[in-house]
Amino acid sequence: MDTTFKGAAKRITDRDIPRIGALIGVGEDEVHAFMDVEAAGSGFDRYGRPKMLFEPHVFYRNLSGAKRTAAVKAGLAYAKWGAKPYPKDSYPRLVAAMAIDEAAALKSASWGLTQILGENFKAAGFPSVQAMVQAFIDDEAAHLEATVKLLVAWKVDDDLRAHRWPVVAETWNGPGYKKNRYDSKLATAYAKWQRLKDTPYSPDVPAKPAKPTEAAAPAVLAVDKETIARVQQQLKDLGYTEVGGIDGKGGTMTATAIRAFRAENGLPDGDGIDDALLLALQKAKPRVLAPARTDATPDVVREKVPEVRTNWLTKVGAFFASIAALIGSFFDGILGNLDQASGVIQPVKDAAGDVPGWLWMLAIAGIAGGLFLVARHGEKKGVEAFQSGARR
Repeated sequence: MDTTFKGAAKRITDRDIPRIGALIGVGEDEVHAFMDVEAAGSGFDRYGRPKMLFEPHVFYRNLSGAKRTAAVKAGLAYAKWGAKPYPKDSYPRLVAAMAIDEAAALKSASWGLTQILGENFKAAGFPSVQAMVQAFIDDEAAHLEATVKLLVAWKVDDDLRAHRWPVVAETWNGPGYKKNRYDSKLATAYAKWQRLKDTPYSPDVPAKPAKPTEAAAPAVLAVDKETIARVQQQLKDLGYTEVGGIDGKGGTMTATAIRAFRAENGLPDGDGIDDALLLALQKAKPRVLAPARTDATPDVVREKVPEVRTNWLTKVGAFFASIAALIGSFFDGILGNLDQASGVIQPVKDAAGDVPGWLWMLAIAGIAGGLFLVARHGEKKGVEAFQSGARR
């Protein structure tokens, strides 16, 4: 089998849905509801391959003997589910497993739109698992056809017709369906689709082919370039800026925006473009994001810092004036006492008997220099205190 898993990758159309529903006697509302809840958004990944999840614990049970031993040794099989985390892309592991046993590997993966386990290929209407996978590679409608055949094989098609949602949910998801409220989600989805106009369809009337001179109108789920561009523009208008440019290409940025929109608007997970997404886009309100936190420290208002400096200089000036007066009194007293006691100061006095001005200046300069250093230190502390207050 071709291990690129790439083929026609034809997308499902609006007309396919009522056609497939008619196979089990339900309308498109029931099928749409089932797809909303149980489908993986789209049947193909971004590379055009069927969406696929390889299950090592299922591979383990599909092998025996030397093949099982080889698979376990290669890390491709283990006895219990959840033994190791799954990679983002399961295809490399699948290809490696196919080298050990192709059929067992294909049966050990979940495939397509509704993630049908390969082991169920017979119930899904295929002669071999390879035939099922090839059909899934070529056409997304085959994914949905296999799904309704499984519902018939598991005898819940009548429950779908009767809208017995708990039975349908438990059959498809197992007993844990209640935890995820799959039954109520099915009922809600069905009620939503009942309010919408159905696609005109009659099993006895073939679809009218397009005229040779005009292109057929693209189906909503065909995801042509125009549809993608419209979705990109709608997402951008609603505030999902992660969508990037409006280029009509369904790349990683578009997929990210779609996943975000689905999560914030109660839609099933996925990055595909389907009817539910298009409807929600039309009704959605612009995105409201929480305001970003601003923990940055505000800039200091530098115009006010000189005020602190001015206050300190005023105080220092007044302090110097007081000190000058004290120095004068101090020296007069000290020099007078020394002069009277021993006459040792007399040589520094001038002819008038007074202490010369240069000596006063020298003494004052020495003391003032020390006081100036103290003042500068005080000024620095004052500015720092102001800045600290501004930050608070």
